[in-house]
Amino acid sequence: MSTYLFPDNTVLCNFVCVGQLPLLAKLLDGNGRWVEAVAYECDKSATIYPGLKSIADEGLLSDPVEISDEVEQLQVEGIRRAVFGGTAALATQHLGEAQTIHVISRWSDYAGSTWISDDQESLRVARHQGIRVRETQHLVAEAVQWGFVRTPADGFAMLEQMVAEGRSPALPRTAADLLTM
Repeated sequence: MSTYLFPDNTVLCNFVCVGQLPLLAKLLDGNGRWVEAVAYECDKSATIYPGLKSIADEGLLSDPVEISDEVEQLQVEGIRRAVFGGTAALATQHLGEAQTIHVISRWSDYAGSTWISDDQESLRVARHQGIRVRETQHLVAEAVQWGFVRTPADGFAMLEQMVAEGRSPALPRTAADLLTM
């Protein structure tokens, strides 16, 4: 069984907005996956961050995982509405989170996979389902620890640059904290 990494659109936008999609690709190491709703969100976000287009074009996350079974689609919709407060009027709101949590928690091919998001509610729900979770700050910490980013100060500066670009990743207290996350 392979362990896959499912980044949310928030994470994709964070790395693209600071020109670090190649770094994200290194961190995912061919194990990145996404569900169709996250792929759709990413396509929509490409109007703001054009670099997102290359994710699909280059196959960074493989083909989107599709949920075609009607019963499973109803289960996903139940998660989207009951857990995340989605509404009929906003049919795609929280759909990426609901699809990803469903796939990781219920499909044996994706058991043990990791949900990567900066949406604290989706992380809480995923943890409750026994899903391993990570945030952008954890990916940057891994990049520092594995030598993909030269120093903790460089990693911290990258996170601060994301914030300066209007993104909202959590920040560690200090740059040195990136060495122990």
